[in-house]
Amino acid sequence: MAIYLLDDSLKVEIHYDHEDCGFDDNICVRISEDCPRDEKLFVSDETNMFITIQQAIALGKALEAAAIQSRLDDSGK
Repeated sequence: MAIYLLDDSLKVEIHYDHEDCGFDDNICVRISEDCPRDEKLFVSDETNMFITIQQAIALGKALEAAAIQSRLDDSGK
């Protein structure tokens, strides 16, 4: 799954890495940037971060909770 952020200059891909199935941290979060060097958030063009199932679930829940709170705040305007 790929998600594009920041005017599509930041790409976040998330996938289960079958080759790392023997490790607890086998979920890959790949972040890549396609923008001028002075606009980059990361030093390299691509960064891979491997996380555990529990971390992936916690990250998903945190994002969902923030999105729900944002929607609730927006509806009260």
